[in-house]
Amino acid sequence: MTDRTEQQTDADKMMIQTSAKATSHSRLVFIDNLKAALIILVVVEHFAVMYSDNIAFFQAKPVDTLALLVLVLFQLLSLGYFMGLFFLISGYFTPKSFDHKGAKLYLRDRLLRLGIPTLIYMFILNPIAAIILTQTPGTFIKMTTLPIWQQYIQFIGIGSMWFAIMLLIFECGYVAWRMVAKRWANRVADPIAWPHFGVIFAFILVLALTSYLVRIAWPLGKIVFGFPSLAYVPQYLSLFLIGIVASRNNWLRTWPESMGKRGFWLALVGTLILLPIALNGQLGTLILFPAAISGQLGTLDGFLGSGTWQSGVYALWDSSFCVGICLFLITFFRRFIDSPGRLGKFLSQQAFTVYVIHIPIVIFVTLALYSLHIELLLRFGLAAAIGVPLCFSAAYLVRKIPLADKIVAKSRDKYRMS
Repeated sequence: MTDRTEQQTDADKMMIQTSAKATSHSRLVFIDNLKAALIILVVVEHFAVMYSDNIAFFQAKPVDTLALLVLVLFQLLSLGYFMGLFFLISGYFTPKSFDHKGAKLYLRDRLLRLGIPTLIYMFILNPIAAIILTQTPGTFIKMTTLPIWQQYIQFIGIGSMWFAIMLLIFECGYVAWRMVAKRWANRVADPIAWPHFGVIFAFILVLALTSYLVRIAWPLGKIVFGFPSLAYVPQYLSLFLIGIVASRNNWLRTWPESMGKRGFWLALVGTLILLPIALNGQLGTLILFPAAISGQLGTLDGFLGSGTWQSGVYALWDSSFCVGICLFLITFFRRFIDSPGRLGKFLSQQAFTVYVIHIPIVIFVTLALYSLHIELLLRFGLAAAIGVPLCFSAAYLVRKIPLADKIVAKSRDKYRMS
């Protein structure tokens, strides 16, 4: 009882603080800043993919196993939460956007916003990235003796835009639900208080079990119809739905800071205890993880899935890690990074465009540094330091194109509270 009262007090204090901020600007600035930080993480994570998957190409043998392990662990930690947090943020703003625009206009805008960039990536940017990759030994694509123009069909692919396609599917599902259950969905319901930690822990257990079962059929690294992360569908869908519920109850503004602190310790303790258990005796699988992700080795057992006990522990780890980090980052950015500065505004404005165009840039920068003879991790850091600003600069120039800026402007509207 005391704990609940203390939590309610924290919530009341945070409501007062965030209400003051809400009146000063209509946007959730801390969400803009968080989104920009996640986009930067996406770019850096793909640099890690390039260097870990092609480690024998970028470094003379013998391969630096320690460097590979660092890069792979970085990828595992990133994959554990960052795309799920994207879906939670997207779900949070979906009801507001739907209520403001209605079903027809909402679907038209989402098709324009997500569909056109996906087509541009599939038919232009992914082939460009594939052509650049022909300069590598070919771990990402199959080399043939045919001229490049005859390989165009096999170079078409959704690549990183799987996120946009999956998000569009989720949003269409939401629209369908609003249409079918129109009376009930539009009813003004009493606000739901933010869940206490016991409910959150129960959600983690259910998410872990569901993820474990899904990964029996679709282990981590198994690509299905171009989607590399079906193993995380339970996480993505559940967080998208939680975002919708959170939107109706203003949770992002009122979530108590004490929950963010608990989330941090949950993620840290889970990583120190559960992750080593899941990887116990699986060092070989961990080293082969980049090749599995790129589809070169098919299905691997161990922590990746296939019903092993290690995959069960791993599912429990990444479920607790995801929830804990999401709680922590939301409250952290809300408290400390909620100022509408010029840099934050610039980064958030370019964020989605960076997501669309960054893959060819990542590949180009990685290959441009090939002849640089320094330690692999230093080269990875240098590539990221060059590549991230280059991606945002290129996105800024792309957005100077009138039609491109019109599409991206709809992204900015989505993150504005009605």
